[in-house]
Amino acid sequence: MDFKPLITLLAVVNPLAIVPFFIHYTEGFSPDQRRGTALTSAFTAFMVIAISALLGLQVLAFFGISLASFQVGGGMLLLASSLNMLNARPAEAKPSTQDMEQGAEKAARGASIAVVPLTIPLLTGPATISTVVIYAERAQTVWQMAALVGYGVVIALATAVSFTLAEPIARVLGKTGISVMTRLMGLILAALAVEVMAVGLVKLFPALAG
Repeated sequence: MDFKPLITLLAVVNPLAIVPFFIHYTEGFSPDQRRGTALTSAFTAFMVIAISALLGLQVLAFFGISLASFQVGGGMLLLASSLNMLNARPAEAKPSTQDMEQGAEKAARGASIAVVPLTIPLLTGPATISTVVIYAERAQTVWQMAALVGYGVVIALATAVSFTLAEPIARVLGKTGISVMTRLMGLILAALAVEVMAVGLVKLFPALAG
């Protein structure tokens, strides 16, 4: 079984890096409310990954986008995400303080913070969707596609555990620990991004294969 998609998704989603945001948005919540928010975020993350895996290629076909072009674009997005992580920032584009305040205002108007902004775009943004679609194209059998969707379950479990244990994790790792882990995952993601782009470029320009 190929675990490369799972490693890439764990690097991109990186729920531990979102723990400080989870603590911020759930400040003042009761333990039960925090637990419910964590579970809702985990389930939503799974749904984003599963839908991207099952319908992502059909969406590309609808818009007439070739997979090779999407691989190059998605690889560039992953590379940009990895550069953010190497600078000790989470992979997806994270909001500034002003954006966070706007997100809180949206939550106050009725949108669940478990879905927006915690899951979308903090956990599963464009880089995550691009990753899933690229690996979905490589799935040759139903079992491989099922494995890809199953990796979404793993991501959901990792998210649920990270958010449920948010405060202990933040105390143990501290800002330095989270920063070091984020940089290591960024280095892994950078290598995977180059590989994804290379495959797409060879498809677009066969002469590059030599």
